[in-house]
Amino acid sequence: PFLPYPENLKGYTGDVGFDPLRISDYFPMDYLREAELKHGRMCMLAWTGFVAVDLGARVQPLPAEWEGLTAATAHDKLVEYGSMGNILVWIGMLEMVGWLAIASMLQGSGRAPGDFGFGAQYLEGKTEEQIEKLKLQEIKNGRLAMFAFSGVVTQSVLFEKGFPYF
Repeated sequence: PFLPYPENLKGYTGDVGFDPLRISDYFPMDYLREAELKHGRMCMLAWTGFVAVDLGARVQPLPAEWEGLTAATAHDKLVEYGSMGNILVWIGMLEMVGWLAIASMLQGSGRAPGDFGFGAQYLEGKTEEQIEKLKLQEIKNGRLAMFAFSGVVTQSVLFEKGFPYF
């Protein structure tokens, strides 16, 4: 309430008038929304995976060197083993392909931010109001997940305990 309303946020789902650094004045809003959706989706998956590992979920067969690892201690062991380099290469390739979609969106292709065509069948038969509500839920859950993942990693490292991290 003490800062001026950022005009570029108008019309975007989940707008609560929060852009204290005025980033929306310097970057295209579609690009910022794409980034917010991507980070939110990744954190939803990351939180689930982090907690699942600490609760004992494993992909079998598991190398003997990985026995007893927690989500917090796995990073160093996996770098040593060579797995993290492979993950980096594959994620890098996916990011390059994703950038093609973002670049075409920014050039006016009509693609909505975050829309890669997956799951469109779940929106069939829904009204515009219902679709808008689902989009708002995704944005809010993504924002919460970004905080939740940061918190779960911090708690896990600080207290060196598994789930529930206290």
